[in-house]
Amino acid sequence: MARPGRSEPGSESESVRRSIADPEGASPMTATHTPTHTPAQTPTTGAADAVRAADRNPFVGRVEQYAEQVLRPTALRTDREGVTAERVDELRRLGLLNHLAPVEHGGQAGLDRAAERRLHEIVAGACLNTWLVWAQHAPVSAPHDADGTRRAAPGELGRRALRGEVLLGAAISDVRRFPDRYVAAGRTATGWTFSGVVSWVSGWGLNAALTVAAVEPGTETVVTALVAVGERTRATPLQLSVVPGSRTVRVELDDVPVPADQVISTRSLADWRVADLAVAADARPHHFGVADTVLAELAREEHPLAAEVVATWTPRVAQLRADAYGLADEAGAAGGGGHRLAERLATKVAVGAALSALTQALVVARSGHGIAGDDTAQLHARSALFLLVQGQNADVRRAQLAHLAR
Repeated sequence: MARPGRSEPGSESESVRRSIADPEGASPMTATHTPTHTPAQTPTTGAADAVRAADRNPFVGRVEQYAEQVLRPTALRTDREGVTAERVDELRRLGLLNHLAPVEHGGQAGLDRAAERRLHEIVAGACLNTWLVWAQHAPVSAPHDADGTRRAAPGELGRRALRGEVLLGAAISDVRRFPDRYVAAGRTATGWTFSGVVSWVSGWGLNAALTVAAVEPGTETVVTALVAVGERTRATPLQLSVVPGSRTVRVELDDVPVPADQVISTRSLADWRVADLAVAADARPHHFGVADTVLAELAREEHPLAAEVVATWTPRVAQLRADAYGLADEAGAAGGGGHRLAERLATKVAVGAALSALTQALVVARSGHGIAGDDTAQLHARSALFLLVQGQNADVRRAQLAHLAR
């Protein structure tokens, strides 16, 4: 019999497979004081009610069934061997490649923010490698940018993405490093050219195009556009010890032509950085999906003190989730940017510390077994390390180091 928490290769549910076949450089706003996280006024009961309501959504239910019967049992194998084209096809048939698209493109009507968060919790908690590949693509099928601005017409490539026909990768975070390192945008008679090195792209070999954010240095304009993968997009593998199954590479763009109809948005660098705070400053659903998974595995451990860890941390994680989502919603209503930035950063730092503590507890509870390659304890511990730096900007890094220096 397998130990609790281990995944058995080849244990995907054929019934689930048949069922699916039918149907976020420096910021301009710097937190000068990052307080230790203290619980906000957001009640955990309200957050729990939102989760229960989201779980009643039929689409969320189908995704959860798929995650439990297909993603979770093979998470260790996916980490070793990589996300496959078959996995992407499963996501497509399930509707996860265009669930945020308008209904006329096959999107899910009535999918509210709580349900969308729940999807990310479920997928990330079951298989973080799959989540990373999927999460790079998912926002592109939404009809608006994070700040509410309606996107420009996406052209045929964008329409194919909206219909869930192609998988997209994401290459937007290098704007944070401007002017030291970035992808450069140059104007042409028919659109733009993009040149430079993208430091991180996940899903390579599976994605037909990338969503790239480049900077025109003279005007400090950020141009976000779809870039087809081809001869002028050359990849170098990254030897990652975390999320190695995400097929993450470094990509060189060699004067790639970008037609005007593939441009999603143009905005000033200052505006882009304000919008980026809405992505980087908050603890997000995938953090809590991983936390829930680790708590569930700890609850199955035989050592009595493992149960005490669960009893201590379960309400703490629930409060962090309520605080994170409440602060993010409030910041969104206030226009994003630096609204209550110090509190949002403190919450994100606290979530990272919680994940580190919980994954350490799982490794300790399993003793030497916990660091074996066929045990999920080491998988989750490495995932927690990844989540410390994923989506990290200068403000987040400063807050994390200030917390550790105390």
